[in-house]
Amino acid sequence: MGRLLSLFSNEAQLIKALRKEDPKAQRQLYDKYSARMLALCFRYICDDMAAEDVMVEGFIRVFSKIEQFNEEGSFEGWIRRIMVNEALGYLRKQKRILEDTLSDEANNIPDYAHADQNLETQELLDLIETLPTGYRTVFNLYAIEGYPHIEIAQMLGIAESTSKSQLHRARAMLQKMVADWENDFKKKVEYEKASS
Repeated sequence: MGRLLSLFSNEAQLIKALRKEDPKAQRQLYDKYSARMLALCFRYICDDMAAEDVMVEGFIRVFSKIEQFNEEGSFEGWIRRIMVNEALGYLRKQKRILEDTLSDEANNIPDYAHADQNLETQELLDLIETLPTGYRTVFNLYAIEGYPHIEIAQMLGIAESTSKSQLHRARAMLQKMVADWENDFKKKVEYEKASS
């Protein structure tokens, strides 16, 4: 692998080689970004095998569309956008995007004002995974990827107000889950103190 890295030591060289369909460049790009792109796909799909399939399809699209990269923005950002679009396409095919079947509980979630500092990043990501697909998709696009509601609406084929509503509901559900987690954490700490 060390030899491959020296072949394409900077991004411009790598992109030039990718445009020539160089398999070593394709391998280097895959090795460099696959872990991050798999994590991105998993945030939307929450299924290891399906997320990996979507990521591989995303890389195939990156390789086939490399001529469209105009080198004006971030190369990684361009790849991320392709991966997000692949994940959304997968969800559309599965008819799992933006389920409007909201439970009464989801509509009546109280507003919790804070999240405890004891909650680790991975635990928060695990909570996000449990959101309904539509909520999770909009939350990921807005809060994690940084897309504005108007772009999310266009990407998903929904009204901008629906995107805002889905985000609001996702945040409310997360706040409730965090509050529940916090209560469980406090009970565990109290139990451990009482046991010692």
